Amino acid sequence: MHLRTRDKGRAGKVTALMAAAGFALAAFLAPAPAMADMLDVEKDELKFGFIKLTDMAPLAIAYEKGYFEDEGLFVTLEPQANWKVLLDRVITGELDGAHMLAGQPLAATIGFGTKAHIVTPFSMDLNGNGITVSNEVWKMMKPHIPKMADGRPQHPIKADYLKPVVEQFKAEGKPFKMGMVFPVSTHNYELRYWLAAGGIHPGFYSTDNISGQILADAFLSVTPPPQMPATLEAGTIYGYCVGEPWNQQAVFKGIGVPVITDYEIWKDNPEKVFGIRADFAEKYPNTALAMVKAMIRAAIWLDENDNANRMEAVEILAKPAYVGADAEVIANSMTGTFEYEKGDKRPVPDFNVFFRYHATYPYYSDAIWYLTQMRRWGQIAEPRDDAWYHEVAKKVYQPALYLKAARMLVEEGHAKESDFPWQTDGYRPPQKEFIDGVVFDGRKPNAYIDSFPIGLKAKQTVAGNAVVN
Repeated sequence: MHLRTRDKGRAGKVTALMAAAGFALAAFLAPAPAMADMLDVEKDELKFGFIKLTDMAPLAIAYEKGYFEDEGLFVTLEPQANWKVLLDRVITGELDGAHMLAGQPLAATIGFGTKAHIVTPFSMDLNGNGITVSNEVWKMMKPHIPKMADGRPQHPIKADYLKPVVEQFKAEGKPFKMGMVFPVSTHNYELRYWLAAGGIHPGFYSTDNISGQILADAFLSVTPPPQMPATLEAGTIYGYCVGEPWNQQAVFKGIGVPVITDYEIWKDNPEKVFGIRADFAEKYPNTALAMVKAMIRAAIWLDENDNANRMEAVEILAKPAYVGADAEVIANSMTGTFEYEKGDKRPVPDFNVFFRYHATYPYYSDAIWYLTQMRRWGQIAEPRDDAWYHEVAKKVYQPALYLKAARMLVEEGHAKESDFPWQTDGYRPPQKEFIDGVVFDGRKPNAYIDSFPIGLKAKQTVAGNAVVN
């Protein structure tokens, strides 16, 4: 069923859709304030997809605050059943763009899974994920974890403290199973990174076996984000890596304990992106520009004045049309805190970052990190030279489009000159704040791959159940 509002004579109204799941979203918004001439968009009716996670917030805010309408865009926001469906619908053109896992445009472009040239001109956020274990596993881990003076666990909690538990499961003939949301998700790579840093092998992929469980100590499989708590409660998995609010949901339901956030695994790591087809960006350049402008404004709103707008954002995201979880659960991480064990709420002011630290700029080095992890675990089956990584990053990430939109916002008075990294070459300085202390330099991908004790080295491949030099 579709619920639509439309008045082409005025850019002050936005279309809306009631998704097949029965969720509705409809709003008549006030006229936009006087501003610079609106872009002559080539396509003004657009449908964007998202998954019910708090980091879809830039889309919700751009809709609710009228930023899409200010650009002459009639936008429909539609929740999708899972990441595969979302990507497939962007590829087929049923969706004009979507909130995506950072690995999805890269994987599609290089042909891991469905091959299609997807680009991203906008990074949606930093951080925002956590790893949760069942109450049973937490009870087994806890004796190994150092304590602070007040008796609470010392954070960050490394996978070193999970390793004896995994070994006990193995000795008892029980596979230690964990959930992540998609093979090319940040969650898969962050969970693998954390496990491997603690000496737990998360398994390899190969061209013949895409389970990702070759030589694994811990067995990872896909579970859609909203189903994570129920799957944990059922005992199908013993832990998971997911975005919010599904870690905090485990705390509220009393079925599990979040042990670490991705901020503690890799400080200020890039998370979701907004993905569109390359041919869409080429055919509708002004429309793509207008989309990015609206989302940048939404990101600014989400972070401005030290997160002063976050509680309003929480109320918006709690609507069934968006995340559809209790506002209290969403607020538990969205407003600068994170609850680990029940009652152990700690300040994590940067758990969700939408604009600070140039969060929305699509850095080539961010793309290269994801590609190195695909190679490390065998999703990229064959060795590639450094030039290949740079070429793929520049084929997918579109900073020129982003900066063009940013320049327009500065000229229109919607953003400050200092908000954007005008002088960057697209590569962050070497990043040191990983849980294992390994330094990532996006300019040297193969050297980075070779630096890990667990994982494929740059020249290795997987054949059958063995690593081949």
